[in-house]
Amino acid sequence: MNDYLTDFASLFAQYDVPGAFWVNLQLTFWAAIGSAVLGALVALMRISPIASLRLLGTTYVNLFRNTPLTIILVFLVLGVWSQLGINLSSDFNRNFFLYAVIGLSLYHAAFVCEAIRSGVNTVPAGQAEAARAIGLSFLPAARLIVFPQALRGAITPLGNTLIALTKNTTVAAAASVTEISSLMKTMIEFRPDVIIAIFLVVALGFVLIVVPVGLLTTWASRKLAVKR
Repeated sequence: MNDYLTDFASLFAQYDVPGAFWVNLQLTFWAAIGSAVLGALVALMRISPIASLRLLGTTYVNLFRNTPLTIILVFLVLGVWSQLGINLSSDFNRNFFLYAVIGLSLYHAAFVCEAIRSGVNTVPAGQAEAARAIGLSFLPAARLIVFPQALRGAITPLGNTLIALTKNTTVAAAASVTEISSLMKTMIEFRPDVIIAIFLVVALGFVLIVVPVGLLTTWASRKLAVKR
């Protein structure tokens, strides 16, 4: 038992496990911002009074929500970067990181859009009618009246999307980003003698990241829910 624990402890001297988890957290942070901004814009298109914008928003959601994330990342790396030669950074590894953020943002923006749209459905129709009655056009009414209430009603689905995004950062290995899943693969390949401990450490790491997000989401949804 002591030999097993010693072999397991040597992993942290040989491999940078906290550093790999830090990459996942950075991917989560930047992709969360990207998907929130893009998802909000697509949600605006989905509820727009202009039919062509609604069609464009619906097409985006159906396309990216039903396309596997791995396919999106492989397309960006092998298609956009390798074949088209589009570099986002002069740093080789940074370039892959940025493509991973873009892929994660494009994919999860579709889910953010639907989360916001579900929140919009909780806003009484009279709110939008009252906004039009006082002379507000679509964009000001959405920005000042509808969206603030919709976001409060969409906290739970947005929190679930953030949790999914956090776990999906492991797919960034398909974009050649050295994060925890790729490091886990390397550790298992070279240290199969402690394979169970490797799995438990990685699993526990994600539990420590995801559970607080879920608890915070639950608290916020109760605290900020629109009272009827």
